[in-house]
Amino acid sequence: MSLDFFKAFRTVFAKEIVDALRDRRTLLRLMIPSVLMGPLMLVLMSSLAASLQDRAEQREVLVAGIGHAPTLRNYIERQTYTIKAAPADYEAQLRSGKLTDPVLVVPANFETLLAGGEPATLEIVSDSANQRAEAGMGALNRLVQGFGNERAGLLLAMRGLSAQQLRPLDVQERDLASVQARATRLTQMLPMFIMMAVLYGALTAALDSTAGERERGSLEPLLVNPAPHAAIVVGKWAAVLMAGLMVAVLSNLSFLPGQLLMRSDALAAMFQFGWGEALRFLLLQIPLGMGLSAVLMALAIRTKTFKEAQASTTLVITAVALTPMVAIVNPGGEASWHLWVPGLGQNLLMMQVLKGEALTLAKVLPTVISGAALTVAGLSFVSRSMRAAVAR
Repeated sequence: MSLDFFKAFRTVFAKEIVDALRDRRTLLRLMIPSVLMGPLMLVLMSSLAASLQDRAEQREVLVAGIGHAPTLRNYIERQTYTIKAAPADYEAQLRSGKLTDPVLVVPANFETLLAGGEPATLEIVSDSANQRAEAGMGALNRLVQGFGNERAGLLLAMRGLSAQQLRPLDVQERDLASVQARATRLTQMLPMFIMMAVLYGALTAALDSTAGERERGSLEPLLVNPAPHAAIVVGKWAAVLMAGLMVAVLSNLSFLPGQLLMRSDALAAMFQFGWGEALRFLLLQIPLGMGLSAVLMALAIRTKTFKEAQASTTLVITAVALTPMVAIVNPGGEASWHLWVPGLGQNLLMMQVLKGEALTLAKVLPTVISGAALTVAGLSFVSRSMRAAVAR
């Protein structure tokens, strides 16, 4: 490349950076959310984890009709649980979300059936749309199953038989997931917010440097300069990329002090996000930022006003927001082609970072290639559009 190209590139790049820094109101709108995003997300997630942990420690059971089952009451209290009477309208409260615990319903003939050796039916009522109540289903199920196993063991003992005869197999569970991997069940939305930070950081700069300048009437005079159009395009693109990465840096770093505000000790122990993870997050965002910056400029260069450019970029915002949902709704179903999809590939790799897994070149390279391809295609379109504008 010629000396004129680099000189024009530096001039345009410096101009775009200065123009962006002058708009302090826009800078504040970008910087403040990016700085607060990490602490707010971690506080919300840790609050949820802390509430679930507190409920588990309270060891309370809501029961309807416990007066019909003194043997069941005795068993539950021996397991150090506190029995509370369920409200009369527990079904309505479960549907509305006011009740956050499942309800154990005991029939009136419970003790009669047990005494007669007939199976008694216990009903556990919950609402799958009520996530807090659904979270308590497992513990309540295990408690009821424990009562049934104890009753069966007592009946066999009365007949001189061992309860082990009913359990020929001893099944033990072994979880292969690391501590950090288990934490991603709560932090799996974090990569999406990081990517959205990159997008919104580049969005305003991309629209202002193309459609904004055209609306103000400063784009055409810039294009008639003898400077190479490619240098002008690359200079604007580099400034847009810088804006997106600056917001990404603030968003990544915000999770470091945000860990100090976590309410759940268990989640704080599992969520390990240090300087190394923040650096890897940032490096993974560079190819995405490159491609998004070029695509946003390509969409905005064909519009005449800033508002029109905003409308044209809605599809990009929606696509970036939805791509991580593929991994969220289909956990464990990652395919090799996912790494080639901008946004989705970064989401998968950032999830690996959160799980404490090592990144390999074979996995990172597809995201770099796809980001570079988007960059070349977008900048080529912007350059052709600028040349066409000068010709007119």
